[in-house]
Amino acid sequence: MLILPFAAFACTPPSHASGDLPAPKVDAPATQTSTPQTAVFAGGCFWCTEAAIAELKGVSEVVSGYSGGSAETANYEQVCTGRTHHAEAIKITFDPSQISFGRLLQVFFTIHDPTTLDAQGPDHGSQYRSAIFFADADQERIARAYIKQLEEAKAFSRPIVTTLEPLKAFYPAEKYHQDYARENPDQPYIRQWAAPKVEKVRKKFADEVKSKP
Repeated sequence: MLILPFAAFACTPPSHASGDLPAPKVDAPATQTSTPQTAVFAGGCFWCTEAAIAELKGVSEVVSGYSGGSAETANYEQVCTGRTHHAEAIKITFDPSQISFGRLLQVFFTIHDPTTLDAQGPDHGSQYRSAIFFADADQERIARAYIKQLEEAKAFSRPIVTTLEPLKAFYPAEKYHQDYARENPDQPYIRQWAAPKVEKVRKKFADEVKSKP
């Protein structure tokens, strides 16, 4: 087996204080339009977040990549140094008539730990930070409101450190990173870390998971 140089054992369970996370009180208004929208989140290892979010109805594509830094440093080798300002991120293309931005946030906060600064599990560095890269004022407003809601509900046992950053650009990662969990289901890391996240989504958001062929 080819073992890629990947220090991304980042997908540890969130430090939920108790129970499931509440649905957002502030969200985008219901819409009948199916014009695709995008959201960019960072929550540690993009293998894990990509695999989990891709399970959801209304999500047509999830791309692993980098956001927060420049085009010149948007490659895995440089991002791994932690000096590029990039975060390992995912770009989600979704149908707002099937799933809202707020609902995506709820899933995002369920599958990663937003209370560890510049780290997920044993991975440390700003490239593993918890971040929401908002595309417009509405996304920023909804994200800020949801973080405040989670803090007031004491949904986590530690303070949330997720950053809100304006989306300046998103750069797709190298081809071998795309659909990595689906393409490599028997890889030990995928079995230990990504698969449980996928199962969590299937269990906690069962009505919103895509039907399997």
